[in-house]
Amino acid sequence: MSNGPRMIDGQLVARDARFTIVAARFNDLIVERLVAGAIDALRRHGAAPGEIQVVRVPGAFELPIVARRLARTRRCDAIIALGAVIRGQTPHFDYVCSECAAGLRQVGMEFELPVSFGVLTCDTMDQAMDRAGGKAGNKGADAALAALETLNLLRQLEG
Repeated sequence: MSNGPRMIDGQLVARDARFTIVAARFNDLIVERLVAGAIDALRRHGAAPGEIQVVRVPGAFELPIVARRLARTRRCDAIIALGAVIRGQTPHFDYVCSECAAGLRQVGMEFELPVSFGVLTCDTMDQAMDRAGGKAGNKGADAALAALETLNLLRQLEG
């Protein structure tokens, strides 16, 4: 008999799971690197190529509506939202980032589906490049692993 608490952790095993990456075309130079990182992370953890789908949207603002439609179909087990919003000289950045994050959170809660937030919100293009495979790693890969771990944790909690 154990003296410690029972611990439940999500595993990083992608077998028997379907993933949809929803990726913005805006700032494509950055987003393509995030997509490549996400796909690589999923494949390295056992996802079959046919179980990964990539859906393109115009920009980060459109990620939530497309994620919601995908969640409603129940054809994927987790959604990985990827995009890059670079601050400009107007408040547009704040509106896009805020609405994107809130919308994606709402989709996850409404459908009890892992919806991972891999949208970079950076002040400069250099910061974005650092987070898309540069000095700060690849946040697309991080988002994919977060979705995978959350999916497996939710599955454990069901059983």
